[in-house]
Amino acid sequence: MPHELPLPTAFLIDLDGTLVDTLGDFVFVLNQVLAELGQRGVDRRFVEHTVGQGSEHLIRSTLAEVGAPAALYEEAWARYQRHYEAANGEHSDLFPGVAEGLQLLRARGLPMACLTNKPARFARELLRRKGLDGFFDQVFGGDDFERKKPDPMPLLKTCEALGTPPGSSWMIGDSSNDAKAARAAGCPVVLVRYGYNHGEPIEAVDADRFIDSLVELG
Repeated sequence: MPHELPLPTAFLIDLDGTLVDTLGDFVFVLNQVLAELGQRGVDRRFVEHTVGQGSEHLIRSTLAEVGAPAALYEEAWARYQRHYEAANGEHSDLFPGVAEGLQLLRARGLPMACLTNKPARFARELLRRKGLDGFFDQVFGGDDFERKKPDPMPLLKTCEALGTPPGSSWMIGDSSNDAKAARAAGCPVVLVRYGYNHGEPIEAVDADRFIDSLVELG
């Protein structure tokens, strides 16, 4: 049930599924890794249901999905990092309204952070390659803190870095991970309807507002 939102003092914005449709990158890289390991590939639907909890979780889940031994994890992780660094952004696109929406939010003059479970170096490079890096005062990835979303720690640490109170720092994301983290941190939460959310209906998630485009927040 949508709630009345406090006036924002900052925006914390997720990356995969919120700003950039990166499923193509994940599918391409995972299938490169699996082929090198002599395993069958995975499809876009599996990846859509699995992304959002960090690359380590994605790789472990992928190995389990194809019936590969869990002992392959370290080798798969090393190969994944190498391939992802090369392919980062090549098979992905901005969601409609993202560039325009970020311009409108930036024009409000409030601090903005990109907060993702993606490894920080991949996140920062993806933002750079997609021309979005200039919008953010801070970019934090899943390996910048001891815990990842849905734990509230990344949100609280990001608010601390921005110098804004959690109670008026809006979390904008696409999944229950973002919403759970925001609720636990005391942040208002806005969810986009076009993201991934582990394949589940987004409007079943406890959020303050649902939007079809970031432009609606401008």
